[in-house]
Formats: sequence, C-alpha cells, structure tokens
Amino acid sequence: MKINIDRSRCIGAGQCALTAPKVFTQDDDGFSELLPDHEEALDGAAVKESVKVAVRVCPVQAITIE
Repeated sequence: MKINIDRSRCIGAGQCALTAPKVFTQDDDGFSELLPDHEEALDGAAVKESVKVAVRVCPVQAITIE
C-alpha cells in the first residue's frame, strides 16, 4: 500500500491523524504527514483498514492510496 498526501490540498483538519495514528501525524504547521515508520505499521490488517477510513474522512480528499 502506497500512501500519497497532496500537501497543496491539505487543510490540517487532522482527521487522518485521529483515524490512523500509527500512520499519520501533523507537522509543526498542522498539515498531514506520514510517520517515519509508517510502513512497518502497515503490516497489520487493522492499520490498513484505518488508513482506508482516513482516506474517506479527509474533508478535502488530500490522501490517496495505491
């Protein structure tokens, strides 16, 4: 699973970090970013599902997965 964040669309709502805290965080400006060790966390089915939910709840559709 490859996760992409369109930082030009991100408004810093934080829904991704709340929904999938093992994968997403917010930078000093409040915008979404991936945690450095997020790929290790993606080994679990529950974490993968939480990422899919984060994609759906992003209010500006800034997150996509491949």
